[in-house]
Amino acid sequence: MCGRFVMARASSDLVALFDVDVSGDTLPDPSWNIAPTRSVHLLVDAAPRGADAGGPPVRRLAAARWGLVPGGSDGPEGPPVINARSETAAGKPMFQAAVAARRGLVPATGYYEWSTGPDGVKRPYLVRLPDDEVMLFAALYEWWRDPRAAADSPSRWLLSTTLLTRASSGPLAALHDRMPVVVGADVMDDWLDPETEGDDDLVQGVAGLSPEIADRALFHEVSPEVGSVSADSPALVQPV
Repeated sequence: MCGRFVMARASSDLVALFDVDVSGDTLPDPSWNIAPTRSVHLLVDAAPRGADAGGPPVRRLAAARWGLVPGGSDGPEGPPVINARSETAAGKPMFQAAVAARRGLVPATGYYEWSTGPDGVKRPYLVRLPDDEVMLFAALYEWWRDPRAAADSPSRWLLSTTLLTRASSGPLAALHDRMPVVVGADVMDDWLDPETEGDDDLVQGVAGLSPEIADRALFHEVSPEVGSVSADSPALVQPV
């Protein structure tokens, strides 16, 4: 968990909704079946530079690979690191630097979870908030430089992200024992603040507030077609 999610809103909607100052040129299109290694929206607050140094943070909306690639790694080969446990992230070498200085938010309009029924069959469910409210998943991000790419190549730098998870609570515990850390609008600025050096206290504080949002979540069974990475249409989120 979380292994598939939905972002059905246009990038322009997210720019307006979250007061984005700078948006990327290659933001992903709406998708109803976002799988690992796909491009996702990533919200970050960056410290201003140059003449604007000392001013308020600059909110950016960028496209990032879902599956963290640490800056010191050999590259994106191997299983994608799509989740990080909030309970241990601040102490893990792979995530420590990102917890301290590279925290972001990944918006979603829902996510899928597979639950095993009494008959032993796993069935997919869509988890969403009422009234099509956008969820904000707590995320960590990294930049990786491809040593094989030319200095002026647009592919020289890879931005990647992973989603924080925690123990499930409330109604969602019936689906799975883990859920994404969902951040409320009242604490998103604290999580994104580039002047704050993140630590375990910050991660646990944000994760501890997540049940207040998750307890409002709704879920319903959807078609097993969502299990195919090639399937992507609004029909996937409809109840079976």
